Amino acid sequence: MALSRAQLLKELVPGLNALFGLEYKTYEDEHKMLFDEDSSEKAFEEEVKLAGFGMAPSKAEGSAISYDQGQEAWVARYQHETIALGFAITEEAIEDQLYDSLSARYTKALARSMAYTKQIKGANIINNGFSTGTGGDGKTLFATDHPLTGGGTISNRPTTGVDLNETALEAAVIAIAAWVDERGLLLAARPRKLVIPPAYMFVAERVLKSPARVSTANNDLNALKTMGMIPEGYGVNHFITDTNSWYLKTDIPNGLKFFQRVAIKTGTEGDFDTGNVRYKARERYSFGWSDPLGVYGSPGST
Repeated sequence: MALSRAQLLKELVPGLNALFGLEYKTYEDEHKMLFDEDSSEKAFEEEVKLAGFGMAPSKAEGSAISYDQGQEAWVARYQHETIALGFAITEEAIEDQLYDSLSARYTKALARSMAYTKQIKGANIINNGFSTGTGGDGKTLFATDHPLTGGGTISNRPTTGVDLNETALEAAVIAIAAWVDERGLLLAARPRKLVIPPAYMFVAERVLKSPARVSTANNDLNALKTMGMIPEGYGVNHFITDTNSWYLKTDIPNGLKFFQRVAIKTGTEGDFDTGNVRYKARERYSFGWSDPLGVYGSPGST
């Protein structure tokens, strides 16, 4: 439906002083705290996790060496989706000199809607990461039993969800340090950045930046701070829906990824039959994950 004079009567009144409601500031690009960005020139992208070799066994004198078998562990698939939105202005509204005012304001509103949608799409990956959607290994993003090719499982979440505090963060750092690869070899993995909902921003500031331990009478050092265990500090993602959840992005490559297939494009054209002018915005991308060890998460205690 096109924007017509009937919807915008007040804009024709000479005494109009101001128009408002489309100029609010927005939270943009918060997905970049967790997702690594890449470009795509295909209808979809696939990334394959490889399993290396296990420990080398001892070789007895005169005996043959042992041979191991490399293989693919699993495949992560990114299916791009098209996001598009548009609006139109009637010919009569244009004739009554509303074109410049409407096009300037509503093209900004269109850009705002497209940017907001991208943040929701990205945040949904972690918002649903404990319950729905499976990756290449057949598990949800956050699971206690990601299967390993060489046998056994690995966890990127606490067995029981815990709220954000000093003890929980220290336990997460220790758990990440114990991660192994597909064949059971230790990984030199470390957390890089803490990502939280707004409800935790004061907790995160105290836990990561206080020189001494938080909420204790002991005069111990804040080991998380002095050891630089979370070097990039914390960031607030306003699109996280669970106010008790928190996440650590790690230095494991190819974790959470965002593929940009087509960057946002805008277009304008006139419609011959109606005389209306139509505007549209279109973008194509995908969010997902390849290696779940790219992030550690807790759903909180409730």
